[in-house]
Amino acid sequence: MRLKAAFVFFLLAGLVITVSGLAQEGHPLTGVWYGDWGANATQRNHLTIQLNWDGKNVTGIVNPGPDSYPIKVATLDSSKWTVHIEADGKDEKGAAAHFVADGKLENVGSYNRTITGTWNYGTTKANFKLRRD
Repeated sequence: MRLKAAFVFFLLAGLVITVSGLAQEGHPLTGVWYGDWGANATQRNHLTIQLNWDGKNVTGIVNPGPDSYPIKVATLDSSKWTVHIEADGKDEKGAAAHFVADGKLENVGSYNRTITGTWNYGTTKANFKLRRD
């Protein structure tokens, strides 16, 4: 009887720990965001941005990996859920290029939230859409 009670106790404890771990997503902006940017529907460029909100500042990197570059400026207006991001990277020819992205978080309360907006990269004016992983 004690063995059965101990089994039930540990089973319930494991379920509680698992459920509470899944429920903690953190700030809506924090995470890895995947998507693309481009000037039109047929010319798109893959984009991955890792963002972190520490309670005051937004930090992160663009395209994590060997060709990554840090975000230089990032702001969040949580009253409107708008985001402004700036970074210096390289264009397809390897020349230095500055990008500015202005977007809006949508479906903030959902797991499937997105950021959409304008993307200016060097002289290219485009749009972007990201979804959080």
